[in-house]
Amino acid sequence: MDRFKVLEKVKSWVKEVGILQIARIYDDFEVRSKSNEHDLVTEVDELSERILIDYIRAEYPNHSIISEESGIDNRRSDYQWIIDPLDGTTNYTHGFSLFCISIALQYQNETILGLVYLPKLEYLYYAIKGEGAFLNGQRIKVSTTERLEKALLVTDFSYYRDENPDNNADCFDKVVKQVQGTRKTGSAALDLCGIAEGTLDCFWELELRPWDIAAGALLIKEAEGKVLTFNKEGKLTIIAANNRLLKLIIKKLKI
Repeated sequence: MDRFKVLEKVKSWVKEVGILQIARIYDDFEVRSKSNEHDLVTEVDELSERILIDYIRAEYPNHSIISEESGIDNRRSDYQWIIDPLDGTTNYTHGFSLFCISIALQYQNETILGLVYLPKLEYLYYAIKGEGAFLNGQRIKVSTTERLEKALLVTDFSYYRDENPDNNADCFDKVVKQVQGTRKTGSAALDLCGIAEGTLDCFWELELRPWDIAAGALLIKEAEGKVLTFNKEGKLTIIAANNRLLKLIIKKLKI
């Protein structure tokens, strides 16, 4: 399988879906709650996902697919696609620009290709395993920040923050007074891209899913960064930074 040719195909797919998302952003589209009122899905999420799955099925009919809205289609293949058709749905429903499409391709459970596209900003992040990470054709690398006092951290809080005591508030409190600044974009995939690009220094979040992080994690690794994940009952905790900051934040958060 020529990964470079696959990458070019995926670029064209996400740009097409991005045009759709921009065209629909101010429409009166349907918005529904999933697990609770914080966890939203729109008809644009679902339409975007159908388009991407249709493209994958046309090109690679035997590949397995995991997608946020449709779940798992296991075809017992060595290849598996992981799709988040619209990460940052709450942002999207408010017309806020920070939303993206995230796609990763795995071979024998190892991510070999990852792509994140921000349609409103026209930012296209992509990586092929062993070939580096890029933003709009320019190679990117993680930051060289070595002290928490100089670091810009990014995180977010669980959809279940009002019912689960392990909701990241305690972790946030442990670092917010020490670091230079904190941010919350509303999109884990975008946060990971910021780490890969070096515009953000450290990211952690609790209770994520594979489609939130698969592409972004590869981007960080290919940008010479470090990613650490913990799996608890199918939900992922992730910490990402350069090697020095990763050790410091793990010690500080104690997770």
